[in-house]
Amino acid sequence: MDNNTQTVFTYRSFSLQDTEALAAAIAAASSAGMVIGLDGDLGAGKTAFSQCYARHLGVEGIVNSPTFTIIKEYEGRLPLYHMDVYRISLQEADELGLEEYFYGQGVSLVEWSRIITDLMPPQHLHIELKTAGPDEREITVTGIGEPYGEVCRMLIQKWGKKHDELE
Repeated sequence: MDNNTQTVFTYRSFSLQDTEALAAAIAAASSAGMVIGLDGDLGAGKTAFSQCYARHLGVEGIVNSPTFTIIKEYEGRLPLYHMDVYRISLQEADELGLEEYFYGQGVSLVEWSRIITDLMPPQHLHIELKTAGPDEREITVTGIGEPYGEVCRMLIQKWGKKHDELE
């Protein structure tokens, strides 16, 4: 499989518990150096997903969206680098030295990652949340390269959804 292969898993969440089940599965499959981009409109559930993910990564306490601090670090089974790049430009993000986090010993979770697409590692996990109803979300998980494709294949196996492999 080449490094640009994308594996796509689509998940329908009908509640916060459904979203938490997905976050827990991804947290269980996470390893040092993973980078996860998280996108969706305001109110789509990025922070709720981040909180569930952090809890299942073993982070204790409250995880808030780091809107004004940009990066917050948490200790869990793996260090969690929670980033929110909504309020900064690509140039400002480039000056933060994000690659030190991306290629570090923890997991980087980047809210609004589309703003810094050019800075994201070529291989990463991308999660898109779309509002489909008051409590319903369509969540698309795209694994770009490995080990991210393997995470999507595990999700597909767990929930039996159809997927596409794109070159």
